[in-house]
Amino acid sequence: MMTFLARRIAQIVPTLIFVSLLIFSLQHLLPGDPALVMAGEERDPAAIEQIRKQYRLDQPIPVQYAYWVKGVLSGDLGESLRSKMPVRALIAEKLPVTLQLASMAILIAFLIGIPAGIISAVKQDTPWDYGANLFALWGISTPNFWLGIMLIFLFSIQLGWLPASGYVPLTENWRASFAATIMPAFVLGNAIAAILMRHTRSAMLQVLHSDYIRTARAKGISERQVILRHGLRNALTPVITLGALELGTLLSGAVLTEQVFSIPGFGKLIVDAVFNRDYAVVQGVVLVTATVYIALNLIADIAYILVNPRLRS
Repeated sequence: MMTFLARRIAQIVPTLIFVSLLIFSLQHLLPGDPALVMAGEERDPAAIEQIRKQYRLDQPIPVQYAYWVKGVLSGDLGESLRSKMPVRALIAEKLPVTLQLASMAILIAFLIGIPAGIISAVKQDTPWDYGANLFALWGISTPNFWLGIMLIFLFSIQLGWLPASGYVPLTENWRASFAATIMPAFVLGNAIAAILMRHTRSAMLQVLHSDYIRTARAKGISERQVILRHGLRNALTPVITLGALELGTLLSGAVLTEQVFSIPGFGKLIVDAVFNRDYAVVQGVVLVTATVYIALNLIADIAYILVNPRLRS
């Protein structure tokens, strides 16, 4: 186990180096000059030159990269060209918002998708199976922004049960925070639940036709134990992979949902930074997102071993 972890961590270092090079290189391919954006409408040549010197935009790209990496290694992700705030502070402010939303969404997806997939596989070619597949088709096909608007109309305008928009930090008032995030979390979790249901169903169907499942049934083990203990544990590997990847996607891809519900999250920070040519923010946000993706993949690898003992060897 420790050897496996050491080997996986050793692979992370060159991956992050490659990602940092890619981030920095692609960022400079974007059209426009951030110094001109920061100079405002007057665009005084002296001010533009001062901005370039202050943020080292007049230096060659390799030199800029070296300074950036040096700052990253010391915990300094730079300063926003627009707000003048440290990038680390902006990320620390926005990331917990999206992290809470993504965690609730993935929890909802697991609670709906996995049971639906198990029932669909066990009750194959029955009304339960057709209903689960219909739910999956609906979840995949429904646009997030439309579902969000419909939920706001029903639960906020018609029933008045939940706030239509806004965000309350979890540390301030957990009840108000839950009320503000449950609808956007359901919107995001709905589509993922449909995908999880399809993957769980496919994996369970394959496992339930295995020899060891027939042997377990022949030994007189209850059907519940056969399905949950022997079947589900062996079918969870692709589901864990998908869950880890979807959670990483939610951290950077919940832009539309955050816009519909006016949630000041991580996705909106990325979009605003790209449109404003805010190099430091884009680089910091993408680097953090890539690091989270890699960490989630490592956690998924560890979960494989915990769920399936055969992989420990």
